[in-house]
Amino acid sequence: MSLKIFDKWEVENINVNDQGLKNYINLKPFVVPKTFGRFAGKQFHKSQMSIVERLANHLFVAGHRGKKHLITSGRNVGKTFKVWKIIKDTFDILEKNAKKNPVEVLVRAVENAALREEITSFQVGGIIVRKAVITSPQRRVDIALRLISQGAYQKSFAKPKKMAECLAEEIFAAYNNDSSKSYAVKEKERKEREAGGAR
Repeated sequence: MSLKIFDKWEVENINVNDQGLKNYINLKPFVVPKTFGRFAGKQFHKSQMSIVERLANHLFVAGHRGKKHLITSGRNVGKTFKVWKIIKDTFDILEKNAKKNPVEVLVRAVENAALREEITSFQVGGIIVRKAVITSPQRRVDIALRLISQGAYQKSFAKPKKMAECLAEEIFAAYNNDSSKSYAVKEKERKEREAGGAR
């Protein structure tokens, strides 16, 4: 008998198509995606955590954008069961809409929302120079999950729509690589355009 995420969805037959992210998206099966900080003391520990647990960690504090608190954040901090319920409801909606394993839909969404290059700034003499740099694989996954959770949070904040519905919409739009509906894909394309101009 194989383990399933939330005892409902199998992960054994899911493959990561983006070769750069293959070692950084963990699809090890867990019944409950929570490791209680088991890998926190190790380098690159995030890569050993299930992708579903990493999404849950981003949902705890979803409202940050850079250094600004544009929307109140931290509404779910410490509310593990609440976040799990949001993810379970999201996966149910995704399974209904995509007619596929929702964990696979999440993986494809992360692959589509993971930016390849971004801009860094450094000082040369008296001026600040902006230069395009290649984004590391672990940072690509982190930024994709952050943008997905932020996009869903912004759609649901102070609105009648539930967070699970907004998160399902955001993941499904990123799965379809639709920049008109997905905040994560739109931001990825914007950052890559900026990096292209600074090359």
